[in-house]
Amino acid sequence: MDAVTFGVLGAVTARRGGRTLGLKGPRHRAVLARLVLARRRVVPVARLVEDLWSEPPPRAVGAVRTFVGDLRRALEPDRPPRAPARLLVTEGPGYALRAAPDTVDAWRFEAAVAEADRLPAARAPERLRAALEEWRGPAYAEFGTEDWARGERARLTELRLRAVERRAELLVELGRAAEAVPDLDAHLADHPWREESWRLLGLALYRTGRQADALAVLRRARARLAGDLGLDPGPRLRRLEAGILAQDPELDPPGEPAEAAARLWTRATEAYDRTVAAGAPARLESTVGLLRGLAVTGGGGLEAARQQRMAAVSAAEETGDTDLTARVIGAYDVPANWTRSDDPDLARRIVAAAERTLGALPEDPTADPARCRLLATVALESRGVRSPHGPRAAAEAERIARRLDDPALLAFALNGLFMQSCTRAGLAPRRDAIGAELVALGARHGLVNHEVLGHLIRLQARAALADLTAADEHARAVDRLAERHGRPLVGVFTAWYLALRETASGGSCASAENAFRAAAARLDGAGMPGLERGLLPLALLGLRLTRGRPVRVDPDADWGPYRPWAEPFALLAAGRDTEARGALRALPEPPPDLLYEALCCAEAALALSLGDRPALRRTYDRLLPASGELAGAGSGLLTFGPVDGWLAAIREALGT
Repeated sequence: MDAVTFGVLGAVTARRGGRTLGLKGPRHRAVLARLVLARRRVVPVARLVEDLWSEPPPRAVGAVRTFVGDLRRALEPDRPPRAPARLLVTEGPGYALRAAPDTVDAWRFEAAVAEADRLPAARAPERLRAALEEWRGPAYAEFGTEDWARGERARLTELRLRAVERRAELLVELGRAAEAVPDLDAHLADHPWREESWRLLGLALYRTGRQADALAVLRRARARLAGDLGLDPGPRLRRLEAGILAQDPELDPPGEPAEAAARLWTRATEAYDRTVAAGAPARLESTVGLLRGLAVTGGGGLEAARQQRMAAVSAAEETGDTDLTARVIGAYDVPANWTRSDDPDLARRIVAAAERTLGALPEDPTADPARCRLLATVALESRGVRSPHGPRAAAEAERIARRLDDPALLAFALNGLFMQSCTRAGLAPRRDAIGAELVALGARHGLVNHEVLGHLIRLQARAALADLTAADEHARAVDRLAERHGRPLVGVFTAWYLALRETASGGSCASAENAFRAAAARLDGAGMPGLERGLLPLALLGLRLTRGRPVRVDPDADWGPYRPWAEPFALLAAGRDTEARGALRALPEPPPDLLYEALCCAEAALALSLGDRPALRRTYDRLLPASGELAGAGSGLLTFGPVDGWLAAIREALGT
């Protein structure tokens, strides 16, 4: 029979052969936890009574014996009647849990940390990663207020924090600073008083060529230490800041000149195939953390992250470890503000893997963080797909994240909610509220990527609502954040917004067209095909319709997914009205993305030209909820003009 394993680094559990054993009530788990904490030593019954009740009931000793009997039946169900227990034994005045050293997660964790201290520096980070994987939540999670658990919880927590910092320190010194950044970022979100973690994060960022980010991190550390603890930074933090400002050669990566630091990202991506192919569970999560960091750099980094992501997920699934697979899928919380996928096939495969993993998760509250991340992933990767699955997943992820009160989880869930907020016209106010919460959440908890996302969402939403003054403010704010934190993709979106603004504010048709073409040039090599394909010809179509110019459609242009709306215009221009009418009637409802209203207006323009009353009624009903908005401006990229103008033209054509 498989050995029973015990977990106390999170909720207290007992498992056999991958199956969680039923431990009945909280006092049963308390007895088990108290015996694990004793580390195979005897705990007298009197001490158990004292620990379990502040005011013991009259039959407390009998109750403890009942709890022990129930636990024995759960732990050794095949033990013959009256045969002595082998695992939870009676000895002298009490009980002891004779668990083997490798069957308790806390003991394995301590042994792995000690072993890492003895290993060569090159091998120690992976051993520490494996050690840290033992943690599922706070130690002895449900007994955090108990006096008997307090000291052990504090000791294990401190050991864990030091292990995180020691691993990061090793990675930085080994020239693998880029790998340390995501884990340190997450670590500091929960433990902002750790000065050594701030120092390591600043140094890691500097060694990956991100000097501005490094200085921003040190400023954030100063603010948090002063605001939370009333302390100034210690000497090591102060020396690092001075060294970065002076570009001190002592801070350069070991054995490399400063100008080569940026190439660390490239070397890291080359290691992905080896990491994933090795299938080492301890390395898969690290790989996804690095992919996440690469994705926000744009261009080749975003493309590399996309290419390698499914390989990491597949490797995790092949291990048969549901928890690992959930962590690998859910760790890729890269913010996204475009509601059309760059790689629809990859998105479908990620959704399928996430749904398989959701189905395999235990019905246990300790799995809720993983469940939330998987649901948010489903919502994000179902973007632009008309299906009830995406909105349901987004709503459930948000509900779990708010209940858990976890800022990083909530930010991820809100991104999924945003992706599912284009199911019909007129939802810009809902997106604006999501953006506002992301801005506040990101600023309050140091979630820079999601603060950037929030400003971009608000730029889009305020543009849709024809509030260009507020949209301008968000464009300036997000450009400042992008410059400070090295987010090159932001400039792509703000360049397109300036072209949109030139159109909406009445600039000349030629100047607006030039602005769109300049913005389109910035998409070359940005790694966002889902945004790039067909966008420029669609923007120019909107510009001509907005200005009342004759529509010219180049049928040979790359219209991408918007070709069904372009072809009827080409047929009209060629005098093939019957074919144009057939193409109009064959048009599907626009996909649920940020260009929904723009495509409805393109359809309305065709229907007006052809006098197609059913199409006019259909587009009128679809556009009506967006009355008062600028059509298409919710994309933050282009506009087809005021929705009210299109509604009025349709009413006139229908004679209503």
